[in-house]
Amino acid sequence: MKKLGAMFLAGIFLIALSGCAVNFYKGKPEQERKIQKLTSQVEELEQAKNMLEERLSKEIGDKQVLLELANRGLIITMANDILFDSGKAKLKKDAHSVLKKVAAVIKETVPDRNIGVEGHTDNVPIAHSGWKSNWELSVARATSVVHYLIDECGIKPQRLSAIGYGEYRPVDANDTKSGRAKNRRVEIIILPKEMTKRSYEEVQSKISEEAKQAEEVKVGEGNIK
Repeated sequence: MKKLGAMFLAGIFLIALSGCAVNFYKGKPEQERKIQKLTSQVEELEQAKNMLEERLSKEIGDKQVLLELANRGLIITMANDILFDSGKAKLKKDAHSVLKKVAAVIKETVPDRNIGVEGHTDNVPIAHSGWKSNWELSVARATSVVHYLIDECGIKPQRLSAIGYGEYRPVDANDTKSGRAKNRRVEIIILPKEMTKRSYEEVQSKISEEAKQAEEVKVGEGNIK
């Protein structure tokens, strides 16, 4: 069953990476070879996920960490409260052990994968923290995580990317306290092997720039009022 699940997800990866539909069962030999190759890569991500579930069992149980295997890779979502104080981009001491566990699994199971680090906030305007906007804060937080993974955990900088989205990619509604808490997060994404760091950065940077522009428009409208 696990093998079938990996093959199915490999097919999803192939669609996401190629941008076109593929007949998984009656495809051309080259497509079948791609799926076999991707199946092996998905199994690597499943191994990483299983190991993270074991080593981060407490954090997962406390709902501070969430793991998800999706078409863009293995997504490790960490609640903002475990990483940063409100309005800050300096990592809390409690964050160090969590990031070291994540880095250890990455180095052990997927040592050649590229890693994306994405910062997210809720939509509450910044008042007294010194940041110009939520967008800047989200970028700074993603960058802080990247620096820690490089400087303290030994992840090669060539494999890492830092992107900020501010409030513009919420996973829940911002009209409740619990929803806002879910939106304040950092996501570490172990990317599919077929996705290069450059292609990831190009796509994500475009989305991030759109978020920045939306933030600037919002700030401008606020000044007019």
